[in-house]
Amino acid sequence: MYRSSWKVFYKSLMFIAFLLISVGVWADEYQDTIRMFKEADASAKFFKTSYGYAVFPTVGKGGIGVGGAYGKGRVYVHGRYVGDTSVVQVSVGFQLGGQAFSEIVFFEDERAFREFTSGSFEFGAGAGVVVITASAEAQASTAGASATVSGGPNNANTMGNRYNKGMATFIIPKGGLMYEASVNGQKFSYTPRR
Repeated sequence: MYRSSWKVFYKSLMFIAFLLISVGVWADEYQDTIRMFKEADASAKFFKTSYGYAVFPTVGKGGIGVGGAYGKGRVYVHGRYVGDTSVVQVSVGFQLGGQAFSEIVFFEDERAFREFTSGSFEFGAGAGVVVITASAEAQASTAGASATVSGGPNNANTMGNRYNKGMATFIIPKGGLMYEASVNGQKFSYTPRR
């Protein structure tokens, strides 16, 4: 009987330790992603000038003809965590493959923040994105923004990396290969932090 009670206690203790480690790792994922964007010259200045931002540690995207993407994120105002968000994207047209990337959307002012957190925000056809990649040059915006990186994400130099309709969007590929790099049609939900 004593041995059985000890096993139950040990398993309960291991389960609690696993939960604590899991929560810590999950929370660090956001801070690690924010740090990546702060270290990239392309997006670093936006942390100083923006009203706030939404950060998505991982957005998964895939498709053959018809594609989809999904990711969970957090919204910050002046560096303070204020709510949760998610992104969904459905696209039709030539596309092949799958990829994962981190994404950040900066809000120029309170108006842009309120528009994003309205609960029904969607990027239209004119939405631009700057892709931060290592040793590559990317034309990644229908709004004319481009990114040139030599060496790695810390050395990103961009031209035209400005707000478009109050928002600026950057992505850092994490893996996979896909023909298209676009945020057009991304729909965002928002839930305020309680």
